[in-house]
Amino acid sequence: MDENSSISVSDLSKSYGKVSAIKNASFQINKGEIVGLLGPNGAGKSTTMRILGGLLSADSGSATVCGLPVADNSLAIKRKIGFMQENNPLPEELRVMEYLKLRAELKEVDPQKISNEVRRVMDLCDLFRTARRKIIRTLSKGFKQRVGIADALIGSPEIIILDEPTIGLDPHQIQGIRKLINSLRGHYTVLISSHILSEIERNCDRVIIINHGRVVAMGTLHELSEEFINENYLKLQVSGKIEHLIDHLKTAGEEYEIEEEANAENEAYTILIKSTNALEIAHYTKMIDQISHCQLKGINIKQPDLEAIFLAATKRSWEEVRTKS
Repeated sequence: MDENSSISVSDLSKSYGKVSAIKNASFQINKGEIVGLLGPNGAGKSTTMRILGGLLSADSGSATVCGLPVADNSLAIKRKIGFMQENNPLPEELRVMEYLKLRAELKEVDPQKISNEVRRVMDLCDLFRTARRKIIRTLSKGFKQRVGIADALIGSPEIIILDEPTIGLDPHQIQGIRKLINSLRGHYTVLISSHILSEIERNCDRVIIINHGRVVAMGTLHELSEEFINENYLKLQVSGKIEHLIDHLKTAGEEYEIEEEANAENEAYTILIKSTNALEIAHYTKMIDQISHCQLKGINIKQPDLEAIFLAATKRSWEEVRTKS
């Protein structure tokens, strides 16, 4: 295993009866990285996380966490990992500080250091000032997620695993959790599973996409864009009469779409044109300049986002499965 690796997975498989949850999954996560784990429902994300956290046993393959084989070191692995499960089950009747002190005891934190440790994680998660004495059932969903992350941070584990940390949150709460996760960068290795692609895109250094229990894509956004989507869009903002521009695009066989009519009364439009070459900007600038009653207000390259990459990667894997069957 690479000495810079926090998590290393090789040919990992797990089945429930006749249903395969993970099939020969392999990937590596380096120290200090924030990595997103994506996939459709039932793709095997939660199963993978539970195996890494020592909560499930794999049927075959291997997983190594902080240099320790998971299969042979379940208890030691649990000391290396802070794990917040999906839906974050919490004891509703305890106060936040009571719960976190209990969790510190269960995690075998030195009794003389428990108070300081609980204060540390509450400060990190912005809980001490606002919620330390509150009963958990009275907390908003966002603060409950903060309590779950604080729990995961107790004992300063090397790896933090967060399964759907922003599920059910409103935009303000999501922004708060996003800032919290970013504050962990470089201090912990963080593995996040989420259905909210924009959060993965903003928070994560790399992405691992799972479909049908298999790893179908892995890399940075730029690397995945080059692998799965070999084209960008030129985003033209134009005003005036665009009929002649549309005629030019049709004659040239260009693929385009009118993304929005921001202000139809003033005839302002945004047009997306598929492009593989950024140098085509000059071509379109010259073209529009020659069209009467059509003015170019702005032009830039719109690169594919994580949603487009995710759809392309999972579509390819679906097609591969269908071809093999």
